[in-house]
Amino acid sequence: MYIGVISDTHGVFDPQFRDFLEPVDQIWHAGDFGGGMDLAAEIAAFKPLVGVAGNCDNYDLRFTYPLYRFFECEGLKVLMTHIGGYPGRYDPKARQLIDKYHPDIFVCGHSHILKVVNDTRRKMLVINPGAAGIQGFHLIRTALRFKIEAGVIKDMEVFNLER
Repeated sequence: MYIGVISDTHGVFDPQFRDFLEPVDQIWHAGDFGGGMDLAAEIAAFKPLVGVAGNCDNYDLRFTYPLYRFFECEGLKVLMTHIGGYPGRYDPKARQLIDKYHPDIFVCGHSHILKVVNDTRRKMLVINPGAAGIQGFHLIRTALRFKIEAGVIKDMEVFNLER
């Protein structure tokens, strides 16, 4: 399966991001959609969407997109939440979820900083796609895409767009 990962759109889903995500089978959104249900519906109309609500998302969106999701994709266990952190510096709520579910992939957003790192202690890949929107301190807007085949992540690509 070909996966696109975005976060922190804050109401913006530009044509350049659509072009980058056009070949993917599914989009994972790690929260802070912004724009309420309208933007989430726009992305879901473009590609199948798995998302979580972020700290800036309204209550209407939170009825459809929970604060975290745990699911399986091509033999890998995936945990997604908005505020997550990184190995050695996990948010306490995220750490509880990680310890409960033992995912192979942990996806989060919130920091607006793209980071992909192996947590060797917990044997999982931590993915933060950075921020796709224009709100925040970041200078580069980012997204990721990769393939998962038979439990293996491969061909990861980064998209960068100046703010």
